[in-house]
Amino acid sequence: MFELKKLIATLLMPLPALLIIGVIGLLVLWFSRKTKLASGIIAFSFLGIFAVSFQPVSTSLLRPLEQEHRAFVGSSKPIDFIMVLGNGHVIDKTFPITSELSRTALMRLAEGIRIYRMYPGSKMILSGYSGGTTMSHARMLAKVALALGVSKSDILLLETAKDTWEEAHQAASVVGSKNLVLVTSASHMSRALNEFHQAGLDPIPAPTNFMATNKIQQPWVRYAPSSQFLNQTERYWHEKLGMLWQDLRNFLANVEQKKIEKNTEENADALTVAG
Repeated sequence: MFELKKLIATLLMPLPALLIIGVIGLLVLWFSRKTKLASGIIAFSFLGIFAVSFQPVSTSLLRPLEQEHRAFVGSSKPIDFIMVLGNGHVIDKTFPITSELSRTALMRLAEGIRIYRMYPGSKMILSGYSGGTTMSHARMLAKVALALGVSKSDILLLETAKDTWEEAHQAASVVGSKNLVLVTSASHMSRALNEFHQAGLDPIPAPTNFMATNKIQQPWVRYAPSSQFLNQTERYWHEKLGMLWQDLRNFLANVEQKKIEKNTEENADALTVAG
């Protein structure tokens, strides 16, 4: 199910989806006489790729999502745990270990270490499964954290969590009622908090890896299509798909719970009648 979910999400990302539409247009052009239809489909594909790579579009989509939670500047509460959610890594011995982490993972870890140093005595929880490599993402994060001065005794690893739901529920068994700071990308924070709240935790948000800024002044940067802005649109769409999946999963869980409750009531009524 996890792999199927990831495959479907990948195909629904803006660039793959628009390229698939473009290919459909080419097939219509090559194998039919519907040239106007084919031209319209291909034009839609090209204009769509332009739009999702255009800063005024991408920033207007992503920035409101990223700004839902402010950057962490401190807490009046004592902090017991700082949890850094996983993202991705590669194993390549020609790279320094900081380059083996994805940009997003490195940004999250750096923010986690910054907060860790603000609260001596706190513990860092690092999460993430192997993702097809020979080392779990949590352990890779730990290697970089140790190289950046974090004490080994202050690191806890959750090495089997594949997604945010699993990270939240595994963290709940570790954190309990203690205070937790949650570090993840700004675009991912709202969805992550939903998962942690459902797991019974109430973490303090510490968003990082902000991408969408409206402070770009150079017109040759702002108005030129770029993979940088395409990435922003993809982050926005990824989170929206994730939220839809959350809603669907919760709806199905509620339906199943109602079925169980109904069956329990029917069984109880049957026992009463039999008695």
